[in-house]
Amino acid sequence: MIRVVGTGAGAPLPDDVAAGAELVVGGRRHLEAVRLPRAAERIVLGPLAPALDAIAEYVEKDRPVVVLASGDPGFFGIVRALAERFGARRLDVRAGVSSVAAAFARVGLPWDDAVVVSAHGRELRTAVNVCRARPKVAVLTGPGSGPAELGAALAGSERVLVVASALGDPARERVERVTPAEASARDWEAAVSVVLCLDERRALGAVRTVAGPAEGPAGWALDEGAFTHRDSMITKFEVRALALARLGPRLGDLVWDVGAGSGSVAVECARLGAAVVAVEKAADGVERIRANAGAHGVDVTVVHGEAPEALAGLDDPDAVFVGGGGRELPAVVAACARRARRTVVVALAALDRVPGVREALAGAGFECDGVLLQSSRLAPLPGEVTRLAATNPVFLLWGVRPPAGSEGDTQ
Repeated sequence: MIRVVGTGAGAPLPDDVAAGAELVVGGRRHLEAVRLPRAAERIVLGPLAPALDAIAEYVEKDRPVVVLASGDPGFFGIVRALAERFGARRLDVRAGVSSVAAAFARVGLPWDDAVVVSAHGRELRTAVNVCRARPKVAVLTGPGSGPAELGAALAGSERVLVVASALGDPARERVERVTPAEASARDWEAAVSVVLCLDERRALGAVRTVAGPAEGPAGWALDEGAFTHRDSMITKFEVRALALARLGPRLGDLVWDVGAGSGSVAVECARLGAAVVAVEKAADGVERIRANAGAHGVDVTVVHGEAPEALAGLDDPDAVFVGGGGRELPAVVAACARRARRTVVVALAALDRVPGVREALAGAGFECDGVLLQSSRLAPLPGEVTRLAATNPVFLLWGVRPPAGSEGDTQ
């Protein structure tokens, strides 16, 4: 049996927690904080693989093992690795309070509606995009992915960062509220436990039945009437439905909507969980996008400018939607394709623009495909008669970047 004991957000372990163990594994500070059996072997946790191999030798001989961990070891902790290697039935887990639960308790907020994302040993960009998209996020940090780096990435946003350090240690615990700019200018100590990223206007949230991120939308490809738009200049819902399927927006992604117009695609991507940047050259369009985002309760960052120049200072996207047309369209698509990590989707009405867009996508190493969408909607006539009213045909082209190392990959 492997007994796994969590400290509970820095709370001291019982002095006799390792009693009877023949092998004790844990961080140096955990091993130094408890009384170890005189004959027990001890392993200071560093690389995980050698520790698991050592544990295996004891488990095979039914010799008792104790593993000491911080907080709740089943929450982004060592329980996963132990269960995968030895099976859950061999584990006796005694959980402490996680750093996330402790941090929310310190600021007096419920966290059943919070999103928790780990940046420890992982790319920071996923955590950044979740923070952009959701009003209440807890980020588990690590070297190179701490409050300073997170703050720099969120510069200019209206989020507040709550940096919780040394939770549970009466002498060292600190909980500080800072702006992203303030966080980026600080040299933070290694004792940071967790960072909360909050939109304080929505920090309480609604009463929930299911914990975790907000439920996905009940539907998408919303009717044009769900958006404010100018003279029907909006991506029609039939086109939006296929565009969303090809974009695949999800929590942790960053999506650009270039030539956003009313922002209908941007808003739909944000409703599906992605962080979204809408680029629009018309001033009235910028205000329209903000109004539509507000009406649907989502965050969309709006950039007033013309592509491709307006794209220069933006973070690289996972997916891009390009709307509109004009002679500059192939150049805009090429600029987006050079930056997109996964896919680019383009909606256009003019047949003569199709070859240039395909060439731009293929030139960036994308596998290109597309369709001509033509639909007719039911329309009532006097006398309780219904006819079919044709909508304008639209070309929808998309490029998908091949996986790294696959045939045809140019990256």
